Amino acid sequence: MNQIMTQTTTQPLSLDSYRLLGRSGLRVSPLALGTMTFGEEWGADEQESRRIFDSYVDQGGNFIDTAGYYADGASEILTGKFAEAKRERLVLSTKYSLTHSVGNPNAAGNSRRNMVQTVEASLKRLKTDRIDLFFLHVWDDTTPADEILRAFDDLVTQGKILYLGLSDTPAWQMARLQTMAELRGWSQLVALQSEYNLVERTAERDLIPAAKALGIGVMPWSPLASGMLSGKYATGGSAHAGETGGRGALLEAGGRVDARVVAIADAVKGVADEMGVTSAQVAIAWTLANPAVVSPLLGARTMRQYADNVAALGVTLEPAQLKRLDAVSRTPLGFPHDFLASPFIRHGLTGGTNIRPRA
Repeated sequence: MNQIMTQTTTQPLSLDSYRLLGRSGLRVSPLALGTMTFGEEWGADEQESRRIFDSYVDQGGNFIDTAGYYADGASEILTGKFAEAKRERLVLSTKYSLTHSVGNPNAAGNSRRNMVQTVEASLKRLKTDRIDLFFLHVWDDTTPADEILRAFDDLVTQGKILYLGLSDTPAWQMARLQTMAELRGWSQLVALQSEYNLVERTAERDLIPAAKALGIGVMPWSPLASGMLSGKYATGGSAHAGETGGRGALLEAGGRVDARVVAIADAVKGVADEMGVTSAQVAIAWTLANPAVVSPLLGARTMRQYADNVAALGVTLEPAQLKRLDAVSRTPLGFPHDFLASPFIRHGLTGGTNIRPRA
């Protein structure tokens, strides 16, 4: 088993079992409500989105994640409308980098200009005077690191954003930014959004260990692997049963549903059947068993999906079950990690003695 999966949740959680986000004092729910599905372009209409939002908040949830890019701004507009009467209870998170403004190069990317204009637009759509957590959405590999960090810090100083995060960024760039911010006395990063699930575990190579070492809380997106871990892709399941608007046809057309995915889906369903829960709940509980994970993102399109997913907080996986899921989904860490973990090298580094690593 990869070394980061070393502990499990000892008791059932609830949305009001708040956690600290990274090396900060910000208290957030153990599941964040992702609103990419808010807005009919990508998911639920306003009525269904409102039902999902209200149910989450009424259950004690306080962590709402959106982006101006989602549904061409509709997600932020709906989030702002729903959150307005409950604003002080909520942690609102949004992002910058991606754009729908085709043909305007400065309305996209990681630059200071795009950051500032995105913040101003998001504040209006969200009907708020500050953004609690602001993410760089996607690394553009062109904007200087100090430009990003200084712009972040200026907006924190102005009170327009309070905490900072990265999404979809290489681990070495994240480490570079965090170190630079610390050395220069600028606001530091507290959160990382990365794809992480039983199908896609490559974040275990560098992103998650780096985040843990740097005091950055991990927020996995797509904990159900775009629905591949929902149970529909297990042997005998139907990828398109019961609902419209899903991604099943696209996943299959793109060749993403292969023998490995089916084997993982079968293992997840096997554990779920043993426990009397759903595959989706087991998949989400698996991400929560990682001590570096603070708050996976839920992206439900319907109330039925939402109710099923949030119930994962009541699922506690036993060590033997975690071991089975690890075995079927294990992803090689590659060089230098596998080399450094080899018996020959470990013997040479320890002189053949037992040395307990730091927690």
